[in-house]
Amino acid sequence: MEIGIDSFASAMYGSKALSSVDAMEQLLDRITSADQAGLDTFGIGEHHKKEFLDSAPAVILAAAAARTKSIRLSSAVTVLSTSDPVRVFQHFATLDLISRGRAEIVVGRGSAIEAYPLFGFDLKDYDALFKEKLELLLMLRDKEFVSWSGKFRPALNDQPVYPRPFQEKLPIWLGVGGTPESFVRAGTLGLPLMVAIIGGETERFRPLVDLYREAGRRAGFTPEQLKVGIHSPGYVAATNEEAIADYYPGYSALWTRLGKERGWPPVTQSQFNRLIAPKGVLVVGGPDQVAEKLLRHSEALGGVDRFTFQMDNAGLSHQQLMSSIELIGRKVIPLVKQNG
Repeated sequence: MEIGIDSFASAMYGSKALSSVDAMEQLLDRITSADQAGLDTFGIGEHHKKEFLDSAPAVILAAAAARTKSIRLSSAVTVLSTSDPVRVFQHFATLDLISRGRAEIVVGRGSAIEAYPLFGFDLKDYDALFKEKLELLLMLRDKEFVSWSGKFRPALNDQPVYPRPFQEKLPIWLGVGGTPESFVRAGTLGLPLMVAIIGGETERFRPLVDLYREAGRRAGFTPEQLKVGIHSPGYVAATNEEAIADYYPGYSALWTRLGKERGWPPVTQSQFNRLIAPKGVLVVGGPDQVAEKLLRHSEALGGVDRFTFQMDNAGLSHQQLMSSIELIGRKVIPLVKQNG
């Protein structure tokens, strides 16, 4: 199992806001530390909100590429529905050259909607936009000269698109939530699957992952081609008690605030306790407990190829995040490899 981190480039640590310059510098320090600690991946999301600095993830990843040697660098996710696939491909092909073959793209429709009015798209075209743009992006990856036409972008007529990436085939993952059609789409296309699981119990996604694998099998892809990744909130500290004490206040504050916006009840301690229980989605604890939970999640879904922690969403300080990265590399990854 590959293990990494996804970040939304938050500039907030609890109630304390950093300057954008300082927050960005600290983020790049964390990516460098993740590389040095032996983590496999680091992903940057895409948002267009004041509290996040990730509106241009490929730029952040390119800066990280210049500071790192081994870690794979990915989006998490690229909101493809509101992007031009040609520019997405060019940005990540360039990143692939800078990083000497460490770039990846995770594409999705986006769980937030602010990009749609910002870039002049209609939310009613939510799925149609994504379907058409994914088709073009995959064609751009596979062919240097492209002929294509669609509804939402001017046609291409035997048009070459440059630069070409360092890797022969730039990895493109499909980021999904809980829509069965999305799992089937990923399987039919033979794309690796990144499942965002942020609540409840991880095992409830098993029927959807099975749909993905069955769709891929029917489309002629081998099990080795049908990779499954999980993106979930998590945090590692020296002990279980320390991890909970660090993580719960910020997590509770964030989801209670989001709940007011979306009509959900406030987060309670008992609810949090269920989420950190063995089957719950939150991967929060000391190294032993976290490693056990990652292996349990993998078993529950019939095998997981990649797990990415979302850590900068609970008001944790830069120092706490750096310590967690070190523990993941020094203790969690060896435990998972030893027992997996």
